[in-house]
Amino acid sequence: MNTIYFEALTPENIARAADIIRAGGLLGIPTETVYGLGANALDEKAVLHIFEAKGRPQDNPLIIHVPDASWLERYCESVPEAAYRLAERFWPGPLTMILPRKPIVPLRTTGGLETVGVRCPDHPVTLAVIRKADVPIAAPSGNTSGRPSPTCMEDMREDMDGKIDAIFDGGPCRVGVESTIIDLTCTPPRLLRPGGLPLEMLEDVLGEVAVDKAVVSLLKDGEKPKAPGMKYRHYAPKAPVTVFTGDPEKSARYIEAHLPASAGVICFSEFTGLYPGHIVHDLGSFTDKAEQARRVFDALREFDHEAVTEIYAQCPDASGLGLAIGNRLKKAAGFHIVEV
Repeated sequence: MNTIYFEALTPENIARAADIIRAGGLLGIPTETVYGLGANALDEKAVLHIFEAKGRPQDNPLIIHVPDASWLERYCESVPEAAYRLAERFWPGPLTMILPRKPIVPLRTTGGLETVGVRCPDHPVTLAVIRKADVPIAAPSGNTSGRPSPTCMEDMREDMDGKIDAIFDGGPCRVGVESTIIDLTCTPPRLLRPGGLPLEMLEDVLGEVAVDKAVVSLLKDGEKPKAPGMKYRHYAPKAPVTVFTGDPEKSARYIEAHLPASAGVICFSEFTGLYPGHIVHDLGSFTDKAEQARRVFDALREFDHEAVTEIYAQCPDASGLGLAIGNRLKKAAGFHIVEV
């Protein structure tokens, strides 16, 4: 397949991209979080091609993307008032809500579940394509399943060139980790995946929010994931990863004292000079979690092009965006964690 690349947000390119979606094709789409691999969420055959292109397990549900909250009642049953409060506060933005699906949404899209994840992405390209196509776009992250998520068009090209119809270049993603997923079908609402919207901001609107065990550990065999990223090893480079938690200075010194000769390091900016002779990727200052979120997938992905046998990674604390950044690092490590 010859993958088309759209570079400019023009009416002609939006129309061509929307035609691809309506025809059952696959389109790489930019969002504020990561790039997605999009198809018509209502077309079972098109959705199947997403799973095939990614090599993604078919019980791993997809998120459908809509242009505004008025579309919720098209695809969801019994939409609670809390969903509209969240949408008014955080949409467009990095928030996915789990709601009961209407029959129009195929079970293939939902991974066999009677619920569906819905979000409104904060990117002019993807919003324009959805409106022009007039269908919701199902879109997991646009990487080969298990690899670090793509945060620019070149990442998408690396994994999907020749496998999909087109990729729309929307520039680098400004958030850098996927959306936060909140389940509104239970009481209290349950955080299924931390992401670009911090838990604390959800609590400001919803009050009590439970945190699913999949945020801090892997689901066991036989447990069915209710949202993307819950069950399978994700975000992983080829080399095994070990994550180090605790005080930044102490964890940096611990890595320095225990670092194997052939290992690479992901660390906070303040400590990059501690590891001469090693390949080091700068995660950003330990005080700047927004920057860490933008850099974490790039750091993991770059190691696939470098000669390391393993990767030691510093991890931020769990406040604010730190919960999402730590979740991605820990999943990349298969929850191989050293507490310092």
